Amino acid sequence: MKKEEVLQYSSLVLAYMGDAVYEKSIREYVVKQGVSKNGALHKKSIKYVSANGQSYAVKRLEEKLTEDELDVVRRGRNANPHSSAKNADIVDYKYATGFEALIGYLYLTEQFERMDEIIAETIEIINNK
Repeated sequence: MKKEEVLQYSSLVLAYMGDAVYEKSIREYVVKQGVSKNGALHKKSIKYVSANGQSYAVKRLEEKLTEDELDVVRRGRNANPHSSAKNADIVDYKYATGFEALIGYLYLTEQFERMDEIIAETIEIINNK
């Protein structure tokens, strides 16, 4: 899709898409790490998919993002979600929504190489936390 078309979606729609894409990437990463038990798979992936982990990572990524990417993160961060965070404070939840919106935006605009680069950097940031 064209950037202009994708930006017509609400930030929460972008975050919805980004959540699914990011979750799939993390599941693939965890499986490739050799984790094979279901409980362990879930436990290992939590630190990457939690609002706290995503918030921490996106704050460290900001200086590496383009202006367009920063705009998408800001829009996502400022969106008014219809649900609340279960295990995170509201600030982390909003930053995580911004991160997920970015992943959704990159996916829908078919910027797969950039998306994979950001996901790889996110994993590295969280691993080194």
